[in-house]
Amino acid sequence: MKYPPKHHQENNKLRIIEVIKTYPLATVISIRDNQPYITHLPLIYRESDGKLIGHIDIYNPQTKLLKANNEVTIIFSGPDCYISPSIYTTTQLPTYNYIKVHIKGTVKAIESKEALKNSLIHMTEFLEAPKHKYKLKADNPRMEAALDYIKMFEISIDTFEGKFKLSQDKKTIDTANAKAELIRANQESIQMFLESVFS
Repeated sequence: MKYPPKHHQENNKLRIIEVIKTYPLATVISIRDNQPYITHLPLIYRESDGKLIGHIDIYNPQTKLLKANNEVTIIFSGPDCYISPSIYTTTQLPTYNYIKVHIKGTVKAIESKEALKNSLIHMTEFLEAPKHKYKLKADNPRMEAALDYIKMFEISIDTFEGKFKLSQDKKTIDTANAKAELIRANQESIQMFLESVFS
């Protein structure tokens, strides 16, 4: 049997991009001297050229690795949850369902402050959707003061890999039950976690 199972591999690029857009907080991994450097930050998929755009603090040690032609691995994480056999109509074992996107690409630093400013404005606009309660204006003094401490970078995507483990190998009704459980568990677990940790 090949691993990962074919039915857990998502090859539909539009679905993969939708995960990136819906869950933009990425895990960005660079390697130097066999040492991984890992940062969590939002990346925006730029439709015009299919690149990922991000911003990083100049004092983050990974910033030095986000320069021309360095390789990066990126992980986007969608919803996940434990699946109890009790939700199935058939006899099954416990499992865990999830949606992940793995990307490999090459990174390039963008040195233009004007490009950085426009990118920050665009990212804010994207993340504020759909209600757009806040608009980052080009003459915002706090943004102007921060430009010297932020680096913009873009990632050219070499490979996409979608890992969608959603009980696709089960009966149609059991797949539907697993989907409903994923929705229910995520809604409940977020509330319970936040109330227990920040009570």
